[in-house]
Amino acid sequence: MLLEASRRVFVPIPKVFVQHPRRPGVADRHGPLAEFVRAGDRRGLLALLMVHGAISSGAGPGGFSKALPLMVWARAFGTTVDAEPVSARSAATRILARLERRRLIERRRVGQERRVQVRLLAADGSGRAYTRPRGTSPGQRFLRLSHRFWTEGWDQELSLPGIAMLLVALHERPGFALATAHMPAWYGFSADTAERGFAELRDHGLLRVERRSRRDPLTTEFVTWFNQYTLVAPFDPATVQTDQDRKIHGNDR
Repeated sequence: MLLEASRRVFVPIPKVFVQHPRRPGVADRHGPLAEFVRAGDRRGLLALLMVHGAISSGAGPGGFSKALPLMVWARAFGTTVDAEPVSARSAATRILARLERRRLIERRRVGQERRVQVRLLAADGSGRAYTRPRGTSPGQRFLRLSHRFWTEGWDQELSLPGIAMLLVALHERPGFALATAHMPAWYGFSADTAERGFAELRDHGLLRVERRSRRDPLTTEFVTWFNQYTLVAPFDPATVQTDQDRKIHGNDR
């Protein structure tokens, strides 16, 4: 219901959450995603993605925010699955506290019902106010995470490396090549994590991996081999665009 209320078919995640644009004299480009991966915080990452999915408007005094009972946030974050209500609410509070420490959200109690209002902050972890990404400059670009991530159960199926590499693949262009040795500097986590994530996406049929070669006269074999990666349905651009077109034209069958 939270996703449906957004009246979109995808969540726009600012690309700076995954990787910063190139900056003069700065080798490390990783965004806040790296901290979730290094900390093993799968639940926190899923919660942040859901928060971005649930908050679609910056109109009103709260800016880009949404106020819900804590128990509703708990259900949205999946903490009610194996816990009693008190424990589920406590778990949701701890998740929100972690997101707040990482300067990705702010929260406060509002109204007589003491609902928890969650307000988005800039996705780069700077603590600045959130603004809707427009795609007009490197710092304003965004990736499109299909609602099918939740409606088809991929949020439950994929491990943390799988989710992280799905975001990386959405950040890159279709048919990209990515040497996993560059992962620590470019994305802030290990090559091993990247390889496990790629393998998981491939095994689930979400990622096509093709072995390619290019001429390299400075090697013994005169060629260098590399992997080319392409996301396939339901996360490829064509499927997301088709879903969007159907939404716009009122044909959701």
